[in-house]
Amino acid sequence: MDTIGLVIKRNLQETVALGRELVTWLQARGKTIMPEDQTSQELGFTKGWRKVEIMQRADLAIVLGGDGTLLSVARRASKREVPILGVNFGGLGFLTSTTIEELFPTLEQVLKGVYNVERRSLLEVALVRDGERVGVFQVLNDAVINKGALARIIDLETWVDDQYLCTYKADGLIVSTPTGSTAYSLAAGGPIIDPAIGVVVLAPICPHMLTNRPIVLPDYANIQVVLRTADEDVILTLDGQEGQPLKSGDTIGIKRSGITASLIQPQNRTFFDVLRNKLRWGER
Repeated sequence: MDTIGLVIKRNLQETVALGRELVTWLQARGKTIMPEDQTSQELGFTKGWRKVEIMQRADLAIVLGGDGTLLSVARRASKREVPILGVNFGGLGFLTSTTIEELFPTLEQVLKGVYNVERRSLLEVALVRDGERVGVFQVLNDAVINKGALARIIDLETWVDDQYLCTYKADGLIVSTPTGSTAYSLAAGGPIIDPAIGVVVLAPICPHMLTNRPIVLPDYANIQVVLRTADEDVILTLDGQEGQPLKSGDTIGIKRSGITASLIQPQNRTFFDVLRNKLRWGER
């Protein structure tokens, strides 16, 4: 691992301070640093790279921040499967599972090739309008179709592999990966899914019919959602970070992307350890 990408959470003094220390530590070991362009000057560099360039060229990507910062990197993963080491500066930290104290000992082992990787599936989300693709995106957590603050209930005609499922009458619909099952989908009543399982969850948001419950589908399913409501403020949101306004008749196609994000995990910490720690399972 000779070229190291470095992405840090912006406007947080603690991440900048640790980022500078990390740069010195890596350079002392002869590593080439690729800092993200938005924070490169704060780390002492004159040039930076976009996240997509880091994921195309780096041998390792280090993320200092919360799960949101890691999501912004992971959804730009490519077939190169660049391992991502996430260090938690945020809140829950389901994805950024390495602590600040563990960073340098863990990184020492990673550079020696001693580390565990969890491969998390991504979804490909295609927005089709009037028969033409107007955008194709990747998500690690979820794609959400949601009405605006003043909009009425929306109708979402949903198909699975050319079979009609139903027309959701709701505030919206969450299509989630197992990784995203502990995010927005969980708040909407969806199940927690082990990341190793190849499934996708459809969770309606405040459905008009209380019998419209979340459903778990195989991740090889081809999901099509058609917006059947006119003259309403509706947004397609990708991993909670990017938004695309929708029009009546738009179709959102969602399927497994075939690309995985490779997340470095602490060797002695399991998914169930994270659940007990982050969600306080078993406590009174």
